[in-house]
Amino acid sequence: MGSVRKQGRRPNTWQLDYPGPNGRVRSTIRASSKTEAERVLKQREGDVARGRPLFTSADKVTFEELTTLVVRDYELNGKRSAGKTKVNVRRLQEFFGGWRAVNVTATAVGTYIEKRLKAGFSNGSVNRELSTLRRAFRLAVKAKLLSADHVPTIDLLKEAPPRAGFFEADQFEAVLRHLRPEVVPIAKFANETGWRLREIITLEWRQVDLNVGTVRLDPGTTKNRDGRLAYVSPALLECLRAQHVATRELEREKGVIIPWVFHRRGGKILRFLASWQTACRMAGVPGMFFHDLRRTAVRNMVRAGVPERVAMMVSGHKTRSVFERYNIVSEGDLRDAAKRVGNLHARNGQDHESRQTSFVLSRGPSKNPTHGAIDP
Repeated sequence: MGSVRKQGRRPNTWQLDYPGPNGRVRSTIRASSKTEAERVLKQREGDVARGRPLFTSADKVTFEELTTLVVRDYELNGKRSAGKTKVNVRRLQEFFGGWRAVNVTATAVGTYIEKRLKAGFSNGSVNRELSTLRRAFRLAVKAKLLSADHVPTIDLLKEAPPRAGFFEADQFEAVLRHLRPEVVPIAKFANETGWRLREIITLEWRQVDLNVGTVRLDPGTTKNRDGRLAYVSPALLECLRAQHVATRELEREKGVIIPWVFHRRGGKILRFLASWQTACRMAGVPGMFFHDLRRTAVRNMVRAGVPERVAMMVSGHKTRSVFERYNIVSEGDLRDAAKRVGNLHARNGQDHESRQTSFVLSRGPSKNPTHGAIDP
């Protein structure tokens, strides 16, 4: 039989002593109470009874080793969210730094969540950090540093509904009137294609065919790593041609080559948040994001009758869940649904009236002279 006893004067530290396959096993764990330590002991004894590997070295795995695994995984796979993952790791280390991995229990995770929420962080921000923690544990199991039993239960918090901002045509035109000149073509491009801001401001002329009217994104440069090709409307094509003429004139004036489609006096545009916020405020739509143009573009394509599969190919969405998150429904589909329901009710009413008439005719004239008379 195994035993649990307090380990020295260190808080929440317990020593487990139990029979293993090759003799007695002694390991030190951190637990908030003796009851929790006994639960871990029973789990270890159960593993021995079922012949599972004990992962006795798991007690030596530190939290820093877990976070190193997850950061390296993002960097080696070239994921663009590696920077955000490092931020999540720093926030997690503020709480779990120096801990052993086996001591990161569901109870400890719950305490971490409470601390983050009290600090004013949103459920969404906390969930991103919890997702990084969960990924770190899964990688440790894959690397055979820990067993699946060492992975704590990490439940994500309920988040607020996704933002559903859209620009109506008159609102968008009002914003264009107040935008800086170099930002206007960027906004027009986003409003039609639904491309992400990063994808637009990094466009080069080599990716644009002004004769055919196409714009392409190279594989590996998009969020989902896939390449993309889009045909633009005549109006947007004229905008791009005017941008091309202005760029060539600026190149002759400065004597330099400008590879960017959208630029600020030849220099690459990195941000224009202040300009955008000012234009939205002056247009009477304060608080609107540039990303709202992405939602607007997809909704406009659906409204225009573009099949959802094609709209997703243009905007670069990989799954149909975007239509559920954006709550995009074709108004034509809604009108058609109402028309179909109305037709069904009308047919049901006609069928019911027809059955009543057939029933009366099949019975013939009534022998009761008062049948069908109106009671005075």
